[in-house]
Amino acid sequence: MSTAAWPRTIFFATLCCTLSLLWPCAIRAVQMVNDPQGFGGIAWGAAFPESEAYRLAESSSRIKGYELKQGPPPLGEARLEAMRFLTVNGKFARVVARYQGRQTHEQVVAYLETKYGPLDRTPGQFSQGVAQHFNWRGTETEINLTFDVQREHGLIFFESQSLMLEFQNP
Repeated sequence: MSTAAWPRTIFFATLCCTLSLLWPCAIRAVQMVNDPQGFGGIAWGAAFPESEAYRLAESSSRIKGYELKQGPPPLGEARLEAMRFLTVNGKFARVVARYQGRQTHEQVVAYLETKYGPLDRTPGQFSQGVAQHFNWRGTETEINLTFDVQREHGLIFFESQSLMLEFQNP
């Protein structure tokens, strides 16, 4: 997907994350089993590594987005369409990943459950319908997954709990 689509994607995902904070009863978080305290070996809050592996994809006064030059890595068996690493005020704070398709969605959920803990699939404990929402919460990391069933479009946020609100502050 083009770079121009990222602002819409970020807006949609931020809206979903904000709604999950406002309506915690609608989306139940699972306690994360193994909090990675970062992503891909980079700790939350660290300066993003200067590396030939990444390219700067977006830049504003406070927020910078990076992508891997070789494309997004898979999550287990799941192939992703895109992955962006975001810093806010110079601190590594969030990774946003996009994927397409029901089979890929099932692979992503299976991977996340294996790595971070099983979802509570008791009726009423997770959302179904037009959009499915899943959430894992650790001591430092929060993972929010939203899947649009009709469009078969998935979005995953891996983010620092302590830095997530800095994206909204001017």
